[in-house]
Amino acid sequence: MYPLQTDITPGRTAMINDRSCLFFSGFSYLGMHVLPAFREAFKAGMDLYGPVFLSSRVANVRLSIYEELEHALAVLFRQQSAAAFSSGYLAAQAAIHYAHQFGEILYAPGTHPALRVYGAILPDLPWEAWTAQTVTKINSAPDHTYVIAADGVNPLTSTVNDFSFLSAIERKVLVVIDDSHGAGILGPEGEGTVHALPVHGPLRYLLSASLAKAYSVEGGLVAGHAADIAAMKKHPFFTASTPMMPANAYAFLQSKSLYAARRQKLQLNTHYFKQLTAHHPIVYNPHQLPVFLLRPPAAHKPGIEQYLLEHDIIISSFSYPHPDSPAIHRVVLSALHEQFDLHTLSELITNYEGRH
Repeated sequence: MYPLQTDITPGRTAMINDRSCLFFSGFSYLGMHVLPAFREAFKAGMDLYGPVFLSSRVANVRLSIYEELEHALAVLFRQQSAAAFSSGYLAAQAAIHYAHQFGEILYAPGTHPALRVYGAILPDLPWEAWTAQTVTKINSAPDHTYVIAADGVNPLTSTVNDFSFLSAIERKVLVVIDDSHGAGILGPEGEGTVHALPVHGPLRYLLSASLAKAYSVEGGLVAGHAADIAAMKKHPFFTASTPMMPANAYAFLQSKSLYAARRQKLQLNTHYFKQLTAHHPIVYNPHQLPVFLLRPPAAHKPGIEQYLLEHDIIISSFSYPHPDSPAIHRVVLSALHEQFDLHTLSELITNYEGRH
């Protein structure tokens, strides 16, 4: 699909060429960015701190709200300590470059570019084959020979990766997981993939995530053992980078109950749309994520993304991993959607499937 231009950040809807379209794309899963209460918290943070903190995190004058934020993030993600960054990409890069010193990195299939050292080559294997190969390789070498790097969730395939294989590892290994699309969504408290990770003696975790995807906060985090985080805070990724906007930190800390309520609404929307589309042959959702894949249509049919756009609905549609790759079509739900939105979309998919 050609790029659709808009002058207003989408929420439940997007304005395209003076048309109001239902918006099932992007990644604001909890829809916080348009909630009046969240915006008020952000505005209050702006009044308190202004748009930027004018110094490094390691300068002699420091802003205490960053330490408050990092403590809250460590608690949320069940780790000893955390470091906050200005973006999820920067956080993931900081994590993987720090981890690189501890051994050869074994990348999982499909690992996001943010969690790769430049020039990294990904394995061309199914997940199950890669996990078996990884366990064998690690167990046949001394401790600390390898580092594992993987995404917690792959939003392009609507997959929650299965890390149960880590329980079979017998050598000490650092496991780096980027959970940008699990944080805020998965787990009883929105703690993400960590709620399902094995607690196993040889394993040491380092978790990174974007705070933008679910929480609508421009920033990122790395959480893990206190010694790892303390060491990371001495690296240039942390010491030489501008800290996240303090108003974002303030809004995050003020919004715990809002996040919980919106996560519940998102879960209800996901369950309802799963029911509506249970018998749609082109809709695929294996892991109860708010991302529904639409299988490619038959050759004689027009693209579903164009059909839906003609009926004022926008879905996620772009080529990946390369510009000339086949397009991936996805319905991305948010907590902003109402049941009648989901019903409208389901009916249109039914009509599309029935066209000859």
